[in-house]
Amino acid sequence: MKNNIIFDLDGTLTESGTGIKNSVRYTLQHYGLPMEDDESLNRYVGPPLVNSFQEYMGFTEQQAMEAIVVYRSYFTTKGMFENRVYDGVEDMLTALKKAGKRMFIATGKPTVYSQQILEHFGLASYFECVCGISLKESTMEKDELITQVLEFAHLTPEECVMIGDRKFDMMGANKVGVTPIGVTYGYGSREELKTAGAHTIVDSVKQLQELLLQ
Repeated sequence: MKNNIIFDLDGTLTESGTGIKNSVRYTLQHYGLPMEDDESLNRYVGPPLVNSFQEYMGFTEQQAMEAIVVYRSYFTTKGMFENRVYDGVEDMLTALKKAGKRMFIATGKPTVYSQQILEHFGLASYFECVCGISLKESTMEKDELITQVLEFAHLTPEECVMIGDRKFDMMGANKVGVTPIGVTYGYGSREELKTAGAHTIVDSVKQLQELLLQ
């Protein structure tokens, strides 16, 4: 397996759904919109919020940007840490680092929040860089974020793999020529990952570790 590993964050390293869904609930309540059930709220975990707020709440792009400010008022004080690291992830990262793997983060979450989350859970030292969006940006495509990692690390796409749980991770990796590996323990289905062009799909952190150490 290749020595340069790019990880998504939400749904790949951390089970962040509780905090994200509670932040969306807070946003729905703020705007007086009908409250969605827990299963429906899963669709907000992973995709860029500006897109989800337009698609699921019926907002214009400008309204969605304003709603993100509301969302962040909850997320930055509570939701960010209503979160946990998946079982086995820290052991996996330790084994990968010991094996000489270089590791990076490419996430649609703001960089500043991602860094805080990684530091909070003691994972920051495993990663050479965290490439996310700025607080002023509404969104960036996953291929753009992956490209940022490649440029930072002076790597070619052929030298890297991208690990993620949603179609955006697979599609972004394929777009730039990085090998996409899907994980089903996050928030996307096997069918979603397969349709989006996953090269390989694993069902657990243990399977992922074994694959990456091959």
